[in-house]
Amino acid sequence: MAELTPQAFLDALPHARALNMRFDGVHDGKVRISMPYNPALIGDPTTGVMHGGAVYALLDTASGIAVTTHPVSGGGTATLDLRIDYMRAATPGQRICAEAFCYNMTRTVAFVRAVAYDDNTEKPVATATGAFTNEHVNRSLAE
Repeated sequence: MAELTPQAFLDALPHARALNMRFDGVHDGKVRISMPYNPALIGDPTTGVMHGGAVYALLDTASGIAVTTHPVSGGGTATLDLRIDYMRAATPGQRICAEAFCYNMTRTVAFVRAVAYDDNTEKPVATATGAFTNEHVNRSLAE
């Protein structure tokens, strides 16, 4: 069975498809994914700001991909704990990007930091710190 590309992994996740998430690459070990502004996801109709849950999903998904693409990853992951600090509202109409970095990997747990931002990369929309399982997938069973 062929390895899933990060975009194929995203496309296999119903929530990522619904949010139109896109894999934008890996640079210096940081995974970058993004999603477009979507009026259907507005959390505050008076301002047009997207709901924080969409930002949470983006950060969680980017973090999971950072784990699965880490050089010593076992191939599978699940979120154990994820803390999000919202810094400001994302600017209505702008794409939201998330960069995630797996900074420590043990035999069973991976530790990740992530940041979400819009066009203003100097002021984050939100930051995240999380712990994820490092699941060693039996490749022969997956075939």
